[in-house]
Amino acid sequence: MSRETLAILNTSTLIGFTDKRGHAWHYRQEDQGEQSNHYPGAIPVADVTRRLFDFTAEARPVYVALPTDLITADAIGPDGAPIRYAQVNDRQAITHSRTGDVFGLFTDGYTIHQFGEWLVESVSPLLSDTITIGSAGVLRRGAVAWVSVEAPENLTTRQGVEFRPNLLAATSHDGSLATTYKMVATNVVCDNTMSTALRERGPQYKVKHSRYSQMRLEDARDALGLLEITADNFTAEVQALCEQSVTDAQWSAFLAATAPIPSRPGRAQTLAVTKQDALRRLWNHDARVSPWARTAWGVVQAVNTYVHHEQTVRGAGRAERNMQRAITGGVDDLDRTTLTTLDRILTA
Repeated sequence: MSRETLAILNTSTLIGFTDKRGHAWHYRQEDQGEQSNHYPGAIPVADVTRRLFDFTAEARPVYVALPTDLITADAIGPDGAPIRYAQVNDRQAITHSRTGDVFGLFTDGYTIHQFGEWLVESVSPLLSDTITIGSAGVLRRGAVAWVSVEAPENLTTRQGVEFRPNLLAATSHDGSLATTYKMVATNVVCDNTMSTALRERGPQYKVKHSRYSQMRLEDARDALGLLEITADNFTAEVQALCEQSVTDAQWSAFLAATAPIPSRPGRAQTLAVTKQDALRRLWNHDARVSPWARTAWGVVQAVNTYVHHEQTVRGAGRAERNMQRAITGGVDDLDRTTLTTLDRILTA
């Protein structure tokens, strides 16, 4: 990861409860700027607005340049020929109010969901002494944002798995995300986002960017359930997986099924060998995984940690990719696929 990307993460994200969860994986003191983005406790709502959501998305008309004569010309094009601008009536550009960056072009039915309104004001009724903001961030030059609502204390299963259940709220200005409110769990030891229902998609509530969009907090609450229920369900699943043993032979069979190695030498073979080696190293030697080796939970931890922190990321930054996977269901798909593969091996 480039130094520039690390600097962005250290100034465009806010991380709370570091006394409970430690520093984020991307923390670099030299990139913090005048004020640290890490908070020992909860992140004040005012800081989220002041430090991250200090701009709005604005709709602007879209024009196309058409060839014309000098009498009706509005400008001269790059090739030196006269042009006139014609407005595209059924299209709009969504732009950044401070930088002027264009997030995307949309039909006139696209509705902006401002970050402050949909990610702060919408969750404010949930906030209290026991439910607070634990993290927030803006990625892709202001195109995507999220806020995580959490309880102050970490929860720990009997097997020593420490986690934080949270409501993740996210939206976008570039069309990449519908506004989504979703229950997830943050695994403290590895700073991973995991599904709260490991064998299925976790509960979520989505609002499209349409002219009829309207967020009803009551609907979101009904769809998502309570943090306490989420914590209980996740704890029960983790405990069951910790109690399910996985032999060395079964682990080897899982690796072969998850990253099958082609017989013919080439790039595909190299990638598969590299993935298997990385998973073995995590399983045997990494503190984020090895304490639960030879259990089904260890298998989930190995794959989840590998994908979050080691798998090659193309076309996006790792933080952006991980956040989008959490919102769009990639995290659910990953954990569910891992357990489906493992179940097939354990019952063979």
